[in-house]
Amino acid sequence: MTRALFPLLTLVSMALFMVSLLTGPAGFGLGESLQALVTGQGEAVTLVMREIRLPRAILAVMVGASLGLSGAALQGYLRNPLAEPGLIGVSGSAALGAVIAMQTGFAAAFALALPLSALAGAVIAVLLILMLAGPRGGSLTLILAGIAISALAGALMSLALNLSPNPFATSETVFWMMGSLADRSFSHLWLAAPFMALGWALLLPLGRGLDALTLGEDAAAAMGIQLARLRLQLVLGVAACVGAATAVAGAIGFVGLVVPHLLRPIVGARPSVLLPASALGGAAMVLLADIAVRLILPERDLKLGVLMAIIGAPLFLHLIYKTRKAGA
Repeated sequence: MTRALFPLLTLVSMALFMVSLLTGPAGFGLGESLQALVTGQGEAVTLVMREIRLPRAILAVMVGASLGLSGAALQGYLRNPLAEPGLIGVSGSAALGAVIAMQTGFAAAFALALPLSALAGAVIAVLLILMLAGPRGGSLTLILAGIAISALAGALMSLALNLSPNPFATSETVFWMMGSLADRSFSHLWLAAPFMALGWALLLPLGRGLDALTLGEDAAAAMGIQLARLRLQLVLGVAACVGAATAVAGAIGFVGLVVPHLLRPIVGARPSVLLPASALGGAAMVLLADIAVRLILPERDLKLGVLMAIIGAPLFLHLIYKTRKAGA
């Protein structure tokens, strides 16, 4: 089953990517759309395909892969299936950076001011986590530091919204925090890509260390795993992935929580296999959800983060129920 999983997830992701390219209110035909994408014939359809739908579909893959991979890595390190990418406070701090940019008017200065501010917030969160957790702190210290930073970021966001003198900026902030891939361009893609690629490069090689960690920290250390280095690599990788994803797409929850849960029984709970599987599964889930927001109430601009929460919360509750029933 595991051997067939990766080709299946790859085919599903590729199929959803093509569907994403062909989904939208413009109403272009299949042949016309593909021809414009490949050859550039037709000014209007080429603009839609190459400048609107293509970067949106690529970002859906990148955001989904980053969140799915981050969730699997955190769950493996903490040995807790309830861990998710927002646990260490990076996504909340990235959102805080974006909120400050919108409330101060910096976001209106130039097109990339908003995602750059969100990335700055994520970087500050990483520095605070590493400072609070210390070089030898364990998983519990990391969790506590993350919870403290996340709570502080949430409080500061609420304060910024509470004191905002501009109702239009407040409205824009609230809608941004719901999460969306609409109106994203290649500029957003090129901004996020280096950070996400760095995160993938840091997280994917952790499989062997996380496999050893399933036996406990003492056993992993006896097997030659450098736990301090593994934790640093994990924090930096998750921060790069989640910070970049939040910077360009806003807050999108449940991907890093639900996708590893769905795939864990198939891969036998081995983190080394679950990491790449969750990246592919996360890409497929975000692509599917982004297609759905364009088909459900297209005139009302349904937000991606809202739909993910509506789908993810009941699914996660069902998984908890099944886990409890199996353990009874």
